[in-house]
Amino acid sequence: MDSFFIFAAKYLYLAVLGLLGLYVLMQPRDSQKRMAIFAVPAGLLALALGMLAGRFYFDPRPFVVGHFMPLVPHAPDNGFPSDHELLVSAAAMIGTVWNRRLGIALWALALVVAVARVYVGVHHLVDVAGSFVISSAAVLAAYAAFRHWHNEIR
Repeated sequence: MDSFFIFAAKYLYLAVLGLLGLYVLMQPRDSQKRMAIFAVPAGLLALALGMLAGRFYFDPRPFVVGHFMPLVPHAPDNGFPSDHELLVSAAAMIGTVWNRRLGIALWALALVVAVARVYVGVHHLVDVAGSFVISSAAVLAAYAAFRHWHNEIR
């Protein structure tokens, strides 16, 4: 069981990005362009808000406070927010904006990544939950701005 969680914690984010990328590539060229114009600023906003949040809230990693070796080697730095979860949550929310069924699949994978990051001992629940909230808020804000400026993204 540890092997599954180690794999999920380290590499499952690639599947989320791959599925979203494949979905984009399957769309007509004009839709791809609109998706990129929306997704890139949304992702950058999520990253910026995550970095800002990490400056205001410090959460030592579980292996630091619990004095154990995590299943995945990691630096003993601030665990908040989880970068992996920030990335997959932003991708899942972006996918949800474009296609609800795709979004459900991506959110399911994002949940597995969150559980795995906690299981292997590199994040607390607050780290991954914070990433869910930050990335979702960033993507929704970008969506509102994009709709305002472009009237329609679908």
